[in-house]
Amino acid sequence: MESLLSYGRIPSTSSKFVFEQSAVPFASCHASTLVALANGDLLMAWFGGTDEGAPDVAIWAARLTNGIGSAPVEMAREPGTPTWNPVLFYTHDQRLWLYYKYGTTPAIWSAARKYSDDHGHTWSPVEYLPAGVYGPIRAKPLVLPDGTVVSGTSVESYRNWSVWIERSTDHGHTFAKIGPITVPDRTLDEILISAAPEDVPGSNDWQFTRGIIQPSVVNMGGAHLRLYARATAKTGRVCVADSSDSGLTWTQARPIEVPNPNSGIDAVALHDGRIVLIYNHTRVGRSPLNVAVSRDGETFTPFLTLEDTPGGEFSYPNIIQTEEGDLHISYTWQRRNICYVRVRLADVPLPS
Repeated sequence: MESLLSYGRIPSTSSKFVFEQSAVPFASCHASTLVALANGDLLMAWFGGTDEGAPDVAIWAARLTNGIGSAPVEMAREPGTPTWNPVLFYTHDQRLWLYYKYGTTPAIWSAARKYSDDHGHTWSPVEYLPAGVYGPIRAKPLVLPDGTVVSGTSVESYRNWSVWIERSTDHGHTFAKIGPITVPDRTLDEILISAAPEDVPGSNDWQFTRGIIQPSVVNMGGAHLRLYARATAKTGRVCVADSSDSGLTWTQARPIEVPNPNSGIDAVALHDGRIVLIYNHTRVGRSPLNVAVSRDGETFTPFLTLEDTPGGEFSYPNIIQTEEGDLHISYTWQRRNICYVRVRLADVPLPS
């Protein structure tokens, strides 16, 4: 596997902690989300508590002004049960939504949401979604020019993970559920047969989980949409599926030549049509954390290493492009803080 340590840190980028660890009432944090507000500030949310899955885990948020975070505030808490995976996004009616999950484990969690009509200053009461409806499971949804929300979601069971699309034409008030989307068994078997045993973590544990989760949906142009999904370690690669009708129907998923160690990813389609992917370029662990760019959404050229400490955890990235063109990134730093990075559009190379 090609090492990415030769890819440098762009001089104009630098990681910043969002908060002082000594100033927050939680020891562990994870799964950040990021949205651009009308005044140019950014709003970021994540879950934090004693540890992932602990009953005291709540949703927290901070407002970033010129990259500097405000003191975190508690956004949502469920009595006696942990919260998970917040997602912030606007619908075309300029309503700002916060979705999150709650429950003891992802296999049995449910979803809730609240909204703000004043760009995050005040929020509605929490709404608990019907069983089986999750909204965006971790990555931001795609909001099409006509206002249609194409939300990537997924279901995690003990043996099989699968991706679904929840599609809304009324600004997120109701959703049609489309799927499941998964990697066909024959495709996965071909991967495992062709791989060396040392390249497939857990390759002897055939009874354990297979599948994909946590899709990030991008617009490839016109009615062509593509999702990028996290895969289990057995698959070991980022997987994609496509829609040619604005998300109404989808192909089954297939792996591309980008490694994935069963860790969250995110993707964004730039204003000029290039696709930027943020992910861990490894088959094992969650370091390094890298950014790559593609013209066709298929072949990616890595251009930036955000973190590369051996044995560290730098994970669950979120990436957006704001109107002025720059990229804004957040990610988990060692489960103890959330990092924020701004990348100038001029520093994103044109892949060959």
